[in-house]
Amino acid sequence: TRGTVTAFSPFDARADAEALRKAMKGMGTDEETVLKILTSRNNAQRQEIASAFKTLFGRDLVDDLKSELTGKFETLMVSLMRPTYIFDAHALKHAIKGAGTNEKVLTEILASRTPAEVRSIKQVYLQEYEANLEDKITGETSGYFQRLLVVLLQANRDPDGSVNESLVEQDAQVLFRAGELKWGTDEEKFITILGTRSVSHLRRVFDKYMTISGFQIEETIDRETSGDLEKLLLAVVKCIRSVPAYFAETLYYSMKGAGTDDDTLIRVMVSRSEIDLLDIRQELRKNFAKSLHQMIQKDTSGDYRKALLLLCGGDDE
Repeated sequence: TRGTVTAFSPFDARADAEALRKAMKGMGTDEETVLKILTSRNNAQRQEIASAFKTLFGRDLVDDLKSELTGKFETLMVSLMRPTYIFDAHALKHAIKGAGTNEKVLTEILASRTPAEVRSIKQVYLQEYEANLEDKITGETSGYFQRLLVVLLQANRDPDGSVNESLVEQDAQVLFRAGELKWGTDEEKFITILGTRSVSHLRRVFDKYMTISGFQIEETIDRETSGDLEKLLLAVVKCIRSVPAYFAETLYYSMKGAGTDDDTLIRVMVSRSEIDLLDIRQELRKNFAKSLHQMIQKDTSGDYRKALLLLCGGDDE
């Protein structure tokens, strides 16, 4: 794993549960203890702590965190307590709930997760919310954007194997004819090829496309499509090229300029902390000449900042 958070050792769920109870009991809360414990245990260990907490005190740890903490710090701590797939399912549910849909969240999660992860998210969504994720998403989206989301939700991308060069050539030509060579765009071809071919195959297709057309595939998508479909196609292409680079860019723009997109910052830091946050830090340093640690330092404050910096796991000078 290339995560910044790994299993803590020696681990004692009961001792952690007792320390957390003590930190939140009575007047005032010892936020420092809460954040130190929760950012240094991995998700499986946090679930054991929650279970020990209920066993020892007959109380729900997440409910206690919600009542004792506030603001972005509370959101971050509660997010850390959600089991991995429930975390994604919850984010998707909130993206399609109520007035207006948060297309950004749908795009980020469905473009970046592996087919196996998407299958788990769908299963958990059904268990948690007694609803079919695909039905919910199709009810709130439309057009080609909806169609690409549905393709990604099928989680049937070809497995990585040996790459067939003649099929690479064929796909690159099809994309060229569907975009640059055509008056208007044949979006369906982009959706099918980008949504179903294997990662290694598509990386070769992008190289071949550049040779044939003289353009990067991203430039063509930028010119030939717009709105939510464009953003989703670009996210898929970026994730095919490199998931850590995609998230480095996502984190960079969540903090660049005035104001911080805290929802995105929390979602990425929590969801990637046990997977590839070390690689994401490297990519951010390489592509934007910034360190994630310094960006967080500059853009956040208080216990929220302390917790994010611990999750970040170090500075890349």
